[in-house]
Amino acid sequence: MFITPAFAQAAGGGTASGFEAFIPLILIFVVFYFLLIRPQQKKMKQHRDMLAALRRGDRVVTGGGIIGQITKISSDSEVVVEIAENVRVKVLRSSISDILARTEPVSGSKAKDEDDEGEKPATPPSENKGSTLGRLLGGGKGK
Repeated sequence: MFITPAFAQAAGGGTASGFEAFIPLILIFVVFYFLLIRPQQKKMKQHRDMLAALRRGDRVVTGGGIIGQITKISSDSEVVVEIAENVRVKVLRSSISDILARTEPVSGSKAKDEDDEGEKPATPPSENKGSTLGRLLGGGKGK
């Protein structure tokens, strides 16, 4: 009743301990964290900060691709966007995907003086009011 050589060789092999079996899973999680999870969290934080910094007068792009200018921030979750002359739409703040142009913050006394004189705020140089494209994008009336 001797043990055959095949059985003797198979019995000699050992199995990995519990911790050694989890090392590949831990390494995969670390790689996923640095390549996928962490960059996505940074992007979400930047978007949240951008939405918190929205101001009246900013030109924005909505999630649906509509370009407009913020005319009013009605609540913490809604803003009113003017997409054409006298066409205003309420949009969820979270649906704004990008800010094209920011308005400069103005001091209270200087802004009152300019409004009393009837001066219009300067438009960005990228808007050509005389062109068809400028009119389509809300740059103003053509000549």
